[in-house]
Formats: sequence, structure tokens, C-alpha cells
Amino acid sequence: MKCIIWLSCFLLLAGCNKPLSHTNINFAIAQMPLNLDPRYATDAASERVNRLVYQPLVDFNDAGQVILVLAASTAKSAAASNAESHAETSTQYQFTLKSNLPTFHHGKKLIANDVKATYESLIGLKDSPHAAEFANIASIKVMDDKSVIFNLKMPDKHFLEKLIIGIMPSDLIEQSHDFSRHPVGNGALKFASWRNQLVLQRVKDSQIITLQEVKDPTVRVLKLLRGEVDLLQNELPPELVKYLQIQPQIMVKTGIGVNYSYLGLNFNDPDLKQLKVRQAIAHSINRQAIMQKVMVTNTREAEQILPPEHYTNQQWVGNKMLTTYDYSPALAKKLLQESGIKLPLKLVYKTSTDAQRVRFATIMQAQMREAGIELEIKSLDWGTFFADVKAGNFQLFGLTWVGIKTPEIYTKAFGSQHFPPN
Repeated sequence: MKCIIWLSCFLLLAGCNKPLSHTNINFAIAQMPLNLDPRYATDAASERVNRLVYQPLVDFNDAGQVILVLAASTAKSAAASNAESHAETSTQYQFTLKSNLPTFHHGKKLIANDVKATYESLIGLKDSPHAAEFANIASIKVMDDKSVIFNLKMPDKHFLEKLIIGIMPSDLIEQSHDFSRHPVGNGALKFASWRNQLVLQRVKDSQIITLQEVKDPTVRVLKLLRGEVDLLQNELPPELVKYLQIQPQIMVKTGIGVNYSYLGLNFNDPDLKQLKVRQAIAHSINRQAIMQKVMVTNTREAEQILPPEHYTNQQWVGNKMLTTYDYSPALAKKLLQESGIKLPLKLVYKTSTDAQRVRFATIMQAQMREAGIELEIKSLDWGTFFADVKAGNFQLFGLTWVGIKTPEIYTKAFGSQHFPPN
């Protein structure tokens, strides 16, 4: 049902390069978090806030390697390695927690039972998008306040990498507390209030950080220039980034990120199920032109989903033996004709109403026209658009994965059990 064609990686941080005249730090974001319960959060805005409010057992460094956060050590038991296939056979993971564990923001000390309660509650939530990740857990046993054991039904070599859910207090889980709008975590920032804006407070010094939603990127930039907000991150078109870079009072930081933008295709469509038609689409897109016109510095073409800096075996981050689909409208048109397609081939591309996404679509529309493809753009509100993607109601669509860390993403991207509507 879907095919990954191109990658864009970037990270942008723009900040006010002057002493703050107020005690609060004001952050303007393009979209408010949808859900601050770690068991339900899937949108990027929620994930970013949750990383500040909660701490997990483990996390990842910049190279995608697992690092310990609340856990002090891990150990596998019932483990062996098949010399012929190198198959992981561990079915038990024991975690010893750090001696200086944090206190939850409502005053309770974090202990091993909170780890158990968090993951047991997650497994039991039928409507959680993350529940399936942990269906392989057979049982969780607390040995003492600093030790917990996960028993698995089947070996899973990526199990450790999955334990990035923020740990929640067991007493509030038992009370069915509303973590979605009133999170109680153990991280550097704690929840203060959420009305027109989200207010967080830094635990160590009570510094107030406010997050306000400003959908329009131009308005966000104007607020930054006027001193109404202090920070912006990502989600700015390149012309605004370039403009900010020459403003003396603004500091702009950029770096290579791991966001992965891709084009999805419906393999059940009568035309798109033909290999040569899909190849023609790939040859009809000029990725370099897209990056030059609508992306910021450090954007790169895809070789594979994971970036080349990733620590894993090189098979996951690019195969130099594979050739890329160079931009060639003439070749694309030839492939369509060989497929028996009557030109122009009419296709519908679905995207959100985000201005940057619409620009992507408009450029691809112009590029594909030269290859004999007439692309109709349907720009939908996010809820309708994403519902169509999940239901498989599309010919073509564009989306981005954010913060990908493990090779298991290949199963989710290409595994037949994960095709829409699954």
C-alpha cells in the first residue's frame, strides 16, 4: 500500500539573542500537543512536551544508541545466541533502577512498582496506539523498589529500544487520573496549567515556560521579532529562516535532523499496482529542486529511512549497490507508455493544509506534468487527511516520520501486516 521515495532531514532552532526582560520563557509552536498521556501521544508536539515532563527507563543518543535514563543497569536471562542465524532468544529482561531516582511532581518517590504499573496499564488499553508494541509482554514482576523484571512471550531483539514510554505514578494510574490534560511526571519540567496556552515550570528553579499555539509561520516570526516570544523551533519556510539569519537581534541554530518525509502510494490502485508506473513517478520527481526551493540547509536525499549517522549495521542506513531514481521526465513518460497508460495519467495527491506541505505538492504537480502525469492536489484538514491515510483511502499522499531511532521502522513501513487500515 505504500512506497518510500524521498527523505528530508533538518532541525532548526531560532532564539532571541538578547537578555530577557521578563521572567517567563515564551515559546511559539505551530500546533498544541494533542495528548500529554505518554500511553496515547503520537503527534510530534505531544512527544516533545512529554520528553520534558516524563523520564523513561531508556532513551537514545544522537547516534541512535540506547542509553540508560531511570535504569542503572539491564540484564538478560534465558538468553542464548544461535550461532547459525544469530537469532536473539532472550525472553527475560531485568532492570535495576538508579539509586537517586526522581520524585514525581505530586510528591511521590518513583519506585519499581511505577514502572510495572505504567506498562501494565499500557498493555490493558485497547485504544492506545502504543499498546500493540507491548503485547509481547507476558508478565512484569517487581523484585524490590529498585528492581523489575519483564518476561516476554517471544524473543524480541528490539525490546530494550521500545522502553521509551515516560514512567507514570502508580497511585494516579489506579485512580484513572486524566494524564492527557493534567500530566504528572518526573522530568525536568512539571505541568502548571493549560488553558489558552500550556504552562510548564522547571523543577530545579521554578522557571516558567509557556507554549502558545501560533499556526501561521509569518506571525510566529513577527512575534519573535517584536519580543513577544523568545523561541521558535522548526516548521518555518526557508525564506523566513534566511530572513531571521540576517536579523542582528536573533540567533538561529541549525543542524542535521532525522525527520523522514516520504511519498505513499496505494498498491491496490489499478494504475499504481504496476511497477513501471511507480518507477515513472519516482523518475518524475526532482528531489534536488524541492530541497533547494522549499527546504532549509542540511536537508538530504534518502538512501534509506535511517540517517547515515545511525550506529546500526550499514544495511539499515543505505546500500551503495542500489541506484537512485534520477529525475528524468522523458524516461518517466516512456515507462508510462510501456505500461499501456493513456497520457496524461491522472492521479490524486492528498496532503494537509500546512503551507509547506501544499508547496511540496505544487512543485511535484509541476514536475510530474512534464512526465505526462496530471496531479490533482487535495489539501485536507489534518483530521480528515490522516483518517484517509489510515483507512487506505488515497492514491498518493505525503507524510513525515519524526524521531526514528530503530530498524524496526522497516517492519512498520513495509510489513504486509501494517498496510492500511492496519
